[in-house]
Order: sequence, then C-alpha cells, then structure tokens
Amino acid sequence: MNKRLLIIGFVWPEPKSSAAGSRMLQLIEQFKNQDYAITFASAANRSQNTYDLSQIGVKTQDILLNDSSFNDFIKGLKPDVVLFDRFMIEEQYGWRVAEHCPDALRVLDTEDFHGLRKARELALKNGVEVKIEHLQNDTTKREIASMYRCDLSLMISEAEIEILTKQFKIDKSLLYYLPFLLEPVLEHQQNQLPPFEQRQHFITIGNFIHPPNYDAILYLKQHIWSKIREQLPKAELHIYGAYESQKVTQLHNLKQGFIIKGFAKDVNDVMQNAKVCLAPLRFGAGLKGKLVDAMQNRTPCVMSSIAAEGMFGDFQSNGFIENKPEAFIQKAIALYTNADVWQNKQKNGFKVLNERFNKTHFQREFARKIEDLRKNLKTHRQQNFIGNLLQHQTLQSTKYLSKWIEEKNR
Repeated sequence: MNKRLLIIGFVWPEPKSSAAGSRMLQLIEQFKNQDYAITFASAANRSQNTYDLSQIGVKTQDILLNDSSFNDFIKGLKPDVVLFDRFMIEEQYGWRVAEHCPDALRVLDTEDFHGLRKARELALKNGVEVKIEHLQNDTTKREIASMYRCDLSLMISEAEIEILTKQFKIDKSLLYYLPFLLEPVLEHQQNQLPPFEQRQHFITIGNFIHPPNYDAILYLKQHIWSKIREQLPKAELHIYGAYESQKVTQLHNLKQGFIIKGFAKDVNDVMQNAKVCLAPLRFGAGLKGKLVDAMQNRTPCVMSSIAAEGMFGDFQSNGFIENKPEAFIQKAIALYTNADVWQNKQKNGFKVLNERFNKTHFQREFARKIEDLRKNLKTHRQQNFIGNLLQHQTLQSTKYLSKWIEEKNR
C-alpha cells in the first residue's frame, strides 16, 4: 500500500450526528478499496460523537489554522491525493498543498452546493422564488472559485451538477457525480423490519445546528403539526437531532405531542418505531440523510420538493412530495392511517436505495477516474485555465493574509 491520501476535514466525522459524517466514511471506504493509506487531519475540536477512525485503519493528525507547521506536515507525508472536506477547507489549506505538494491530485468534496443553499435561504427570507441574483451570492462565488482551483469536485446531487453546468457554465470535466454509497437492503432484511401495525407516531430528524433543519422544525410547529394533531389526537411528533440548543428545547410541548427527543443514539431503532417521517425542508441542498434513514428502515415520508431533490431520479418516492401546507397535512394523515398506501410507498424506498445508491455501481468507475486524473494531471490542469488563473491570483492574497495572521499570532 504505497498510495497516500490526505483528507483535510472541516470537522471530525460524526456519522451518528449528520449525513456529512456518514458521507465521509463512505469516501474513506472508497479510497481504502483503491489501496490508499489514509490520514485524516483537522483543526476542529473532537466531540463525544466523533468517530474513532483508528478502528478502520485511518491515521489522524491535529493541525492548526494559519500556521506553517502544516507545511512541514504535508511535505513529510507526501500525499498522492488530497481531499478537501468542503470549500472552506480548500480556501484555508489549498495554497499550502499547491505550494508544497504540487503534484498531488486535489479533490474537493462539496458535501452539497453551499451557494445553492444560501440562495434558497435568501429567497425564502424575501418571500420570492430563487433567481439568478440569489444564486450569485458571495458563498457561491467562493465555492465555485474553489471548484476551479481543484482538479475534481465530487457532487452528491445530479440537480446541482445541472445548475453548475447550465447556470455557471462550469466544464463537466471538473465535476464528478458521486452520491451516497450504500449497502443494498436485501429482501430478508426488509422483511425483518416492523410492519405498519407495530408502529406509532411521526418522526423528524436532523442536526439542530444545521439552519434548514431548525427552520423545518419551526415550520412544523407553526403550520403543520397542530392540524395533524386535530385529526389524530393520540399521535405524537418525535423530533431527534444532535446539538440541541435552548431555542430548540423551548419548542417541546408534551401536551401538544410536539416532543423534542434530542440526540438519537441509534437512528435505526427510532426510525423503525415510527410510522411516518416528516421532512418539510424549505431551503437546503445536497441529498438528505434523513430520507435515506427512513428508506432503510421502511418508514414512508412526506417531504418538500427541496428535501426530495436529487433523491429519486426516475423512481417513485417512498411517500409524498408536497410543498403546500394543506396538501402536506392530508398526505401525512393518509400515510399514517391507510395501511395499503403505507405499504406501497415504503416498498419504493428499497428500489431507490438498491438501484440509485448501491455502492457497487460506483466503485470501479470512481477508482478509474482518480487514476486517470493522476496519470494525466498536467494535461488536465492545462485545460483548466480559469483554475490556473485563480490559483495564481486569488490564493496569493489568501497566502499572504494567512502569513500575516500567523505573524500577528506569534
């Protein structure tokens, strides 16, 4: 095993807290299958939910922001590939990688298109549809610059690739579709999951510090739940997520059946006990881990079009996609009370998981892509003139700002 991969993390992976944490472990598995020795480095603090990477053979390294010690670290490691976990990390460390390991393949894992999420948030606050002026926000400009500076950007959603290529004219050679990479759910596993009759209550789940998730909880509280509760007075909505704050816990109301449960130690357990998952996200991007959790555990969903974006392709959803409150409410009640509807919808989820996100469908082609880029890196970079321009101009300012901060902190 002589190929080396360095992953620079925005945070340490927390697969039980967020879809991003699960996604990172999936990428690590892909590179391990390609015989890479992997080092994961981050300047973030670890938490009690941090995954122990040593148990899957990944070395770890604490690094500093705006500190030349990183230069010595990466020169000693000599990675063949460097994976940046989100564009903010590429901004911070990209120039150091380019300067001290110029021949290393630079890969950006976007997680989701942050600029798109910001555009939708801005439009929602203004009560209008998303327009090009929303898309051309500062986050988008930073993120697309980062994509150009890297050799390849991993995109989790086909919808985001379409926006980047059509709206922003990014060459497809710089983007690579790599969605969730999941184990197929076998028939005997499907049959072991609790049926309709053994389940009760509604569920919603998501990291509370992620703004789209908190907004969705407020939306449920203010526009959805009370009307469901009127027709289903014994039903409860169980709300799970990591990092609950006071503004979240104060929404808890046992009398109304609006129950903040907090961190779920076992998402499969809580999802299997629930009858219906609610996901009325009003802004966001990427693929939604909560929908994958629901599909894996035979729990149909009522979701917004933003929640469903990029998830189902040509397949039927595992529930209903509704944006208007009244329609959302009625479909939630129909799923909760009609066993035939419930059973038909939950079957769709297994088809989606096994056909769209089966990891075996992506492994070989992704490995080939990485190796082809490594072999033809010089030519690939010559064809990306805008990336070369940004590498020269933008990162010069980033470089000297970082050096100034380092001197200031001495």
